[in-house]
Amino acid sequence: MTVLSIDSSALPVSCALISDGRMTAEFTVSIKLTHSETLMPLVDDMLKKCGLSLKDVDALAVSKGPGSFTGLRIGCATVKGLAMALDIPVIPVPTLEALAYNIVCPGTLIVPMMDARRRNVYAAIYEYKDEGLFALMPQSAVSLDSLLYRVNSFGRMAVFTGDGVYSFEEDLKAALSVPFIAAPPHLSMQRAGAVGALAVKLYEKGIYTDAESFRPDYIKLSQAEKEKALAEENGTLRELSAGGHSLYV
Repeated sequence: MTVLSIDSSALPVSCALISDGRMTAEFTVSIKLTHSETLMPLVDDMLKKCGLSLKDVDALAVSKGPGSFTGLRIGCATVKGLAMALDIPVIPVPTLEALAYNIVCPGTLIVPMMDARRRNVYAAIYEYKDEGLFALMPQSAVSLDSLLYRVNSFGRMAVFTGDGVYSFEEDLKAALSVPFIAAPPHLSMQRAGAVGALAVKLYEKGIYTDAESFRPDYIKLSQAEKEKALAEENGTLRELSAGGHSLYV
């Protein structure tokens, strides 16, 4: 079985191939280009270097969220379109679980953390046991203070990973009463290899879906969706139509 996995949930864009349980390729780029510019050329280049085509892929795995709204939309829409065209299953993988899967530290808390702006984070707390991850706090959108309080409450060594480590490094030093370390740079970014490895385990458990049913998991509303909902609640929303499209003002 060959799984093509994709992660575009944050600044890095990454793709990987898992064939018969082994990672045969992983391409990751972390530069300030839009994922729409880099994702498919990266996938195409990887497949060519492996002597494969999309027709050789048996399933598609994707980081389903949370993360950057734009990045998730690009990655999930790409996977959805490819899965429909190829008529193969989609294996959605939680972003933070894949990020935590970079770290294997039995007996230690694993805390993936992504900056969600305004001192909020997308975060979860896991421990690694029985060759897998067990969620002590499911992936959520929480305030930084709330997350650090939860970590302290376990009274155990913690390993932090994700871009939130860099955004809130001084806050971690000031607020944490438990010993902690930050994962090194190559283990602190979203990687399609981790997405693919988890996807294989999920597929073996029968956890996958079809292209039409697949939806990303944003966890929280985008700013535009928040403003739209608030306007609807206040009764100030007006719909304008132009060229077959609706604009809410």
